[in-house]
Amino acid sequence: MKQQRRRAPLLALALLLLSGGALLFGLGIGSTGFQSVLAARHDPIALQIVWDIRLPRTLGAWLAGGLLGLAGAVAQGLFRNPLADPYLLGSASGAALGVAVALLLFGASPSTTQWVVRLGLTGAAFVGAVVAVLLTLALARGVQQTLRLLLAGVIVGVVLGAVKDLITIQSADILVALTGFMLGSTGLVGWSACALMAIFGAGCLLLGWALAPVLDGLALGESTAASLGLPLGAMRAALVAVLALATGAAVAQTGLIAFVGLAAPHLVRSVVKTTHAWLLVLSTLMGGLLLMTADLGARWLIAPQELPVGVLTAVLGGSYLLWLMHRRSLRGGR
Repeated sequence: MKQQRRRAPLLALALLLLSGGALLFGLGIGSTGFQSVLAARHDPIALQIVWDIRLPRTLGAWLAGGLLGLAGAVAQGLFRNPLADPYLLGSASGAALGVAVALLLFGASPSTTQWVVRLGLTGAAFVGAVVAVLLTLALARGVQQTLRLLLAGVIVGVVLGAVKDLITIQSADILVALTGFMLGSTGLVGWSACALMAIFGAGCLLLGWALAPVLDGLALGESTAASLGLPLGAMRAALVAVLALATGAAVAQTGLIAFVGLAAPHLVRSVVKTTHAWLLVLSTLMGGLLLMTADLGARWLIAPQELPVGVLTAVLGGSYLLWLMHRRSLRGGR
């Protein structure tokens, strides 16, 4: 047990160092490569490329991945299901619907990238994600019954997804722009987005850390958690708030990025067994590293063109889960 406790800080340090190395590497990925980094000291244009485009994009990918990793760890602990992901309460469908409505109201064309419209889209995505979670809570009549909450999230996700599809059919002009959001991208992440994600991430992580004993109790069963004398109803509501805010903040800035929130806690558990307090921190760091690495790959694999980062995370995350299922089936066969 002591060895496991020592491994958690070491893993956190390793993830931070790897993230720092990936961040430095990300500064050199682009049409001009590392020449912009070397010339940034005396070339204003190179400095602008590195400081205003590459650095916030790479850092924003890490922050968004950290939010999704944190939300995934909370979701898996709250629902006591290792296959739970941050989008389980309908937040993904709500965010997509919010963006579709915003595009319809703005009359945006597929080429719309103006900052005013961009801020409107991120706000609409965040509001849509939060409203979807509130609808899920209303349908589930609170957070007392985990199974009802899970089923309500599935229902809300399907219904809001259908409404989004109806809007898309009625206004085909928004299809390309909405497709970009659905595939996920960090291309428009700037310093303002990084600041928002950092604020939400710090707040959600602190609240999640404070509520970690509840997740530890729930892991042992409902009756055990209730025997601890904790107000489970209020604390479940707080955990749902952490899940919704972390997911909404990430989705609003980068679109729908799959498997990061699902895979990050799995990878942490495969390395170290620890309490939820450390699991939340490590999942945040792991999620940040995963998405940052995927973003670097999306920018580098077919340069000068880019892959949608959500497609790359889906392929890699799906392959990892298939490998994990295959390994477990082999162990079961033995």
